[in-house]
Amino acid sequence: MKTVYKYLSIFILIFAFTSCESFLEEDPRDIVAPENFFASDADARQAITGVYAIYKNNSMYGQVGLDTFYDNGCDIIEPNRPGLVNAIGNYTMDEAVADESSQRMSVSDTWKDAYKIVLNCNIIIDRVMGNDAISETTQTDVIAEARFLRGLAYWHITNLWGDAPFYTENLKINEIRELGRTDKNIILDSVLEDLQFAQDNLSSNYEESQRGRASKWAAAIVMAKIYMQRLQWQEGLDKCLEIINESGHQMQPTFAEVFDPSNEYNAEIIWSLDFAKDIRGQYEEGLVGQAGGPLSAAWGNGNWRPSMFSPRLRDEPKNTAQRAALSAALTANGQAFNGTGLQIASKDFAEKFPLNDLRRPLNVQDNYLGFELAFPYMPKFWNLNLDTSPRFNHSDNRLVFRLADVKLMAAECENERPGGNPDAAYEYIKEIRERSFATIAEAEAIKGLSKEQFRQAIYDERKWELAGECTRRYDLIRWGILLDVVQNLEYRFWDPATNIRPWHVLLPIPLTELQLNPKLLESDPTNNGYR
Repeated sequence: MKTVYKYLSIFILIFAFTSCESFLEEDPRDIVAPENFFASDADARQAITGVYAIYKNNSMYGQVGLDTFYDNGCDIIEPNRPGLVNAIGNYTMDEAVADESSQRMSVSDTWKDAYKIVLNCNIIIDRVMGNDAISETTQTDVIAEARFLRGLAYWHITNLWGDAPFYTENLKINEIRELGRTDKNIILDSVLEDLQFAQDNLSSNYEESQRGRASKWAAAIVMAKIYMQRLQWQEGLDKCLEIINESGHQMQPTFAEVFDPSNEYNAEIIWSLDFAKDIRGQYEEGLVGQAGGPLSAAWGNGNWRPSMFSPRLRDEPKNTAQRAALSAALTANGQAFNGTGLQIASKDFAEKFPLNDLRRPLNVQDNYLGFELAFPYMPKFWNLNLDTSPRFNHSDNRLVFRLADVKLMAAECENERPGGNPDAAYEYIKEIRERSFATIAEAEAIKGLSKEQFRQAIYDERKWELAGECTRRYDLIRWGILLDVVQNLEYRFWDPATNIRPWHVLLPIPLTELQLNPKLLESDPTNNGYR
């Protein structure tokens, strides 16, 4: 039941959807006005709900904001038509382009929303801590949740921009504007402290009306990822084992069940953002229609992301003379190809995905209802049901973290740690492999490998298991192989192999931010290599 995030109060509209322009001109203490807003436990908990709302924005998890940064321009996703080539996926980004809007989001929007999360969490912590009007239990809960959400934002910031402005106090805007870039390792040290506090104090799980909130295990998985970035393999393994052994999360029997829209809180899901259809204001700030006017009532309600992966009828099928027949077959099923099809399985991904892998049909689909499709799609994210998922108004949750990722991480840590054993590492992914193949012999094909061979197997296993889940480009960067992989790819419409350069592991700070705060260039005049 989707209840905790089915409404947006006046508080959230003020707190979470302050425009980007006015945000830079206001005293941060005024963003959560009036002064008595933190006069009760309910006020404090509403404030946290407002921060989750920012995470649902198009620039973050709501549409394909973070997907663009973490998946595009590697070997899994590409667009289905040349007019939608984006600068990140095609490696033509620069600091001016970072300000430009594409698919109703931009690099600048993600920067602003990530720092809006930081600012709001700082305000919440400042106003809740020691507040006699708020119970000690609620203070601890709210501060733990705020520290998780802040830590997650800073983790994304360091992944995307490296060194960045950093503050954990309730600063005024004129103070924020004068911050230079802090070494990302200093930021991540603080993030680990935030996340450990969150893990120590957040709940392990929530009642039905509160599902959608991050648990302590969401904090733990981000900590494990940071340890792995730092090559602290034993610490990463220990954190993964806490999740595996103590969280109660379990693998689903089949790959398809993980993505079943009728069971969005299945035991494998560690955290997903809760969405509901027909709720206006979840993240429609600043959006305009294609003609420049306000968006229609259907836009900006539920989750947009499934529309990005679902086909659109005018693109399909491959034999255009069969379009009417395909439409009739879909209608008979209560379905429609009413998406945009902007995210399809890349040519490289579709051609290399093992044919005997039971995950393939949910990752690469080039035929539907007997009709050959023009493009290979990724149906694990589809929801073609017209009643529950009209275009741009899907009720589907946004999956963020799941247990299969943790088990793959544990296997990698075991293999890489000093004294690690590839055979012991395999045991962590045994369930993943066995549900992915029809026979035990196929599943165990990667047993008995050397450390280097198992490392390569993990590279592929993460690719097949977590495709389109905001991990691939991040993985290629931390493994140090993004450039090598991309230079050997062939795309339909992008040409990343020609354009990619070594500095493309990070994004440029947007030009408007540099103009507002020239100190951002003091420690790195090249802006991550883009000038």
